[in-house]
Amino acid sequence: MGALLEQAGDGWRVRLHRRLAHPREKVWRALTEPEHLAAWFPTTIEFPDGDRVAGAKLRFAFRTDEAPPFDGELLAYAPPELLEFRWGTDVLRFELHPDGTGTELVLLDLLDEKGKAARDAAGWHVCLDRLAAHLDGAGEVPRWKDVHERFVEEFGPDAATIGPPQG
Repeated sequence: MGALLEQAGDGWRVRLHRRLAHPREKVWRALTEPEHLAAWFPTTIEFPDGDRVAGAKLRFAFRTDEAPPFDGELLAYAPPELLEFRWGTDVLRFELHPDGTGTELVLLDLLDEKGKAARDAAGWHVCLDRLAAHLDGAGEVPRWKDVHERFVEEFGPDAATIGPPQG
C-alpha cells in the first residue's frame, strides 16, 4: 500500500510515499497554509507565538472536537523541502523532493508504540489521499476502516494492538 514499518532506535517509524503531479511549491502551500490544511489534515495548526522556526510552540485542535486540543513543537521548517513537528507523542516529518514536473512527498511518523502503527498508517494514508484529491481538484478517498484492515494484514497483529480513539 505504499507504506513501510521500520524500527527506529527505541521506537518505530511508518514511512509513506506519494507521487503528486504538482510542483513542490504548490504542495508546500498545501502542507502549511490553513485554507489548504483544512482539506486534508485532521487538526488545525496554530502558531501561538507567530514564529515558524525550530522550537516554536504549536497548538493543534480537531475541527470536529473529537478530542481535546493539544500542544506540539515545530522541529524543522525549511520551505519548500522539509516540515517536521511533534504531534502529540509522535514526530511527523514531511519531505518534499522534486520528481520531474511533480513532487515526491515522504511522510515519516515516528511512533512511541508499535501497537498503533496500523491505526496511524491508515489515518495518514487517508489524509494523504485527501491531500492528493485536494491538489487535483477531485478524487475518491477511501474510508479509514477499509484501509486499516489492509495495514493490519501488512504490518501484522502486533502493530494493531491500539485501535482508534474512543468517540
